[in-house]
Amino acid sequence: MKISINKNELQSALQKLFKAIPNRSTLPILSCVLFQSRKNEIVLRSTDLEITIIINVPASIEREGSSAIPIQKLIDITSELPEGRITIEVNDQYKVKLITELGVYNLMGKSVEEFPAVPETDEKKPLAIKAEILNEIIKSTSFVISQDDLKPALTGLYLKIEKKKLTTVATDGHRLVRYVVSDYVTKEFTGEVIIPRKFLNLLSALLVDNDKTQLWVSANHATATSNGVKILTRIIDERYPDYESVIPKDNEKILVVNKERFLGAVRRTSIFSNKMTHQISITLDKDKILIKTEDPETASMGQEEMSGEFSGEPLTIGYNANYLKDILSHINDENIVIKLNTPISSTLFNGETTEKNREITMLLMPIRLND
Repeated sequence: MKISINKNELQSALQKLFKAIPNRSTLPILSCVLFQSRKNEIVLRSTDLEITIIINVPASIEREGSSAIPIQKLIDITSELPEGRITIEVNDQYKVKLITELGVYNLMGKSVEEFPAVPETDEKKPLAIKAEILNEIIKSTSFVISQDDLKPALTGLYLKIEKKKLTTVATDGHRLVRYVVSDYVTKEFTGEVIIPRKFLNLLSALLVDNDKTQLWVSANHATATSNGVKILTRIIDERYPDYESVIPKDNEKILVVNKERFLGAVRRTSIFSNKMTHQISITLDKDKILIKTEDPETASMGQEEMSGEFSGEPLTIGYNANYLKDILSHINDENIVIKLNTPISSTLFNGETTEKNREITMLLMPIRLND
């Protein structure tokens, strides 16, 4: 194989492809990017066996072929080179020669036969979600997707696609976000699917243009394309937990509070919380809110008092301050409506105003306060 390619275009592609390179792997081939020549372009591919990224880059093809080349060295050298073109030449022994105006650099590639094949994605069905809506869903839900690989169903975003309704849910067992689009209409894919967290993170970087981003779902994979970049992922083949049963229907104690004032109080007070439990207490009584934390181990304490509109019997409830800050910071409204019941019942958080045909519900489980 012998090709000539623009340095900036190659560098940009490599930076995207690197997102699918595993940090650790028993398969050395996964640290490589696959080059495949095709007419007037080169097809680049990287994978960690769960995520596959494919990018087409314009190139001058002098001798067709393919090669697996270590991506880290390619990224390092393209970062140090000025603008211009790079000639990449690979012989039958997988020896790679990078020829530039400044010098020649040699490294060893690997056999193409070792590189994993592209996953089969037959019977594609379009997932008709506008990029703008999907981007908002990802921003509103992905922060509560679980990092615990022992609970694989929770490590992705659950989508329930109906002909006239879209419901998405994410949870880590402590927090839950449900985002419902009630004016969603589709004649294509309907059903349930769990899309992995890593795919969503990559997807959010692609969602720049409604007309150029497309999604598909097949039997075992989801695919996204945008501006010459294709991302494939395995769908999480697990049963999602019954999230409806954990969303309370009888939280009749209502607190309406200014978001920035409340969030600021939680942030400041939580500085003095125990570094293991991050425990913070909220005491509600008529128009008074007391946010407080104590850490006997370090003899530290913090508290703030603020006003708010509270209806219901007085209540003291405890939370993990980090979880509470996450929930509050992801509500895009001036005021927050908080619905409570008992000190051991889950709490619901919403913005005071709601966008038409959108319903976002955030849930946080309390923690038992130490005496």
